[in-house]
Amino acid sequence: MTPHSQPVLIVIDLQNDYFPQGKFPLWNTEVVLENIKAAINKANQANIPVIVVQHIADSSKGIAPFFNENTPGADNHAEIVAAAPNAIVVKKAFADSFFATTLEQELQKLGATDLWICGMMTQNCVTHTAISKSAEKYAVSILPDCCTTVSEILHLIALNAVSTRVPLVNSTALL
Repeated sequence: MTPHSQPVLIVIDLQNDYFPQGKFPLWNTEVVLENIKAAINKANQANIPVIVVQHIADSSKGIAPFFNENTPGADNHAEIVAAAPNAIVVKKAFADSFFATTLEQELQKLGATDLWICGMMTQNCVTHTAISKSAEKYAVSILPDCCTTVSEILHLIALNAVSTRVPLVNSTALL
């Protein structure tokens, strides 16, 4: 982090449907949840803004397998809400958190220069946001210890694939 940088922590899709008891539970969610809460705590202590991105299924396409609007599964995980009560919430309907959302406007308001991206699912929403055309103007990093997907192998494959374009930085190295 340079003296004139303004990092923003972006937490993608930490929603109930991805946890045990949800409609599409992922691998290693409890460890990732704890790591993300620790990263949010560091961000809060350093006055670094946190943006929580919430996926809501597009109802015009019919009922989705999960993340349907106004369902408990689509809600952001309570521990993330508690850790980041003042976070800006951006709703999305596509893997790329910039596409058809207010994310770019929120980042502009914050004067963001650096994006620290984490969340669920590594190979989908995390990587698509990190390599979005709209993200190119920022110094983007992915926090691999704060990401997960359906299996460890898919998580590692996705991180290896994106590592040629985006640095991978463990959250413990931040600040």
